[in-house]
Amino acid sequence: MESLKSDDDGNVPTESEIRRYGRQIIIPEIGWSGQNRLKNARVLVVGAGGLGAPVVLYLAAAGVGCIGLADADTVDESNLQRQVIYTTNDIGHSKALSARDRILALNPWVRVTAFETFINSSNALEILRDFDAVVDCSDNFPTRYLVNDACVLLGKPNVFGAIHRFEGQASVFGAANAPCYRCFFAEPPAPGVVPTCAEAGVLGVLSGIIGSVQAAETIKLLLGGGNLLAGRLLLVDAWTMNFREIAIKKDPRCPVCGENPSIGELIDYDAFCGVKKSGDAEEDWSMDAVAMKNMMRRDPRLKIVEIREAHESELIAFPNRLVMPLRDVAKRRGEFDPSCVMVFVCKFGIRSGSAVRLLKETGYGGKVYNLRDGIFGWMREAERAFPGGGA
Repeated sequence: MESLKSDDDGNVPTESEIRRYGRQIIIPEIGWSGQNRLKNARVLVVGAGGLGAPVVLYLAAAGVGCIGLADADTVDESNLQRQVIYTTNDIGHSKALSARDRILALNPWVRVTAFETFINSSNALEILRDFDAVVDCSDNFPTRYLVNDACVLLGKPNVFGAIHRFEGQASVFGAANAPCYRCFFAEPPAPGVVPTCAEAGVLGVLSGIIGSVQAAETIKLLLGGGNLLAGRLLLVDAWTMNFREIAIKKDPRCPVCGENPSIGELIDYDAFCGVKKSGDAEEDWSMDAVAMKNMMRRDPRLKIVEIREAHESELIAFPNRLVMPLRDVAKRRGEFDPSCVMVFVCKFGIRSGSAVRLLKETGYGGKVYNLRDGIFGWMREAERAFPGGGA
């Protein structure tokens, strides 16, 4: 059996390796030589959330020798519905360090490098440089474009995944002349148009489905075999359990991987995606839950504009309210009375902030504010300040 033979460099598997990886080694397409390639591979996983959790567990179980994990976040109780690498005891602790401990408990022969930081334009090239492949498990557009561009500039394959409600996507970008993320997603959506998982929700097991696909594609990349999702975007609908593909072609005009690239270094990806940073002028038109509560008591004409879709549940029934999706704000601005103060709200303050920014950029003359941290912030903070006095 090949598992008992040495590989091309004369390396012989140990008895422990045969016991641990035996079910994998006996696969003809892998064998001991393939297992040894996994052992010597280095993979960076960006994001230790819903997708990153199954990815790192399966890569560690498969025997990938070195796993890097980049995430500056801490474990929150809301993560436990889908981020299966964590337990209740991990709440409040570093995701990167907690995930590292779980990986080592699963496979102590794996080397884990935990980066307690978010990948950004100043550190991405340095962090990614020493890895053979990158698995993008991020949950926001600035990071996706950043990871893509860094991978293209460094010549690293990028195993992509994304999830939203019941829908997931996966592909392999930048491998063997394959298209990159920008070849298909040339421009980011307008801020707030695509709700985050925190706003729209996500089926927990979908993280496992897409994360497992990413892990499988990564293993095939390292083994140098199989039919990769390069040039193909896999679309998964877990509600109907429908799998389909979209072909992606390399764009010769792509600004980062095209014939005449215009991007030769990392840029400001928050600015590229239209994301406002803390400290921007937005602070002048945002308020917290307590300030909104006081304003509601002082001004009976105050209008509450709820930015939500028809399918979203009502968490609070605000008085004197108007409900509309973000996409309708511009065309329905005629319904707004400039003589009335308006506070825009959504679940977490992201879409409502985009609505206020849109009105200000288009010259709306009335006073408009955004409820910072959204309805969940209201439920948490206003009730603490005014016990029993919520709307």
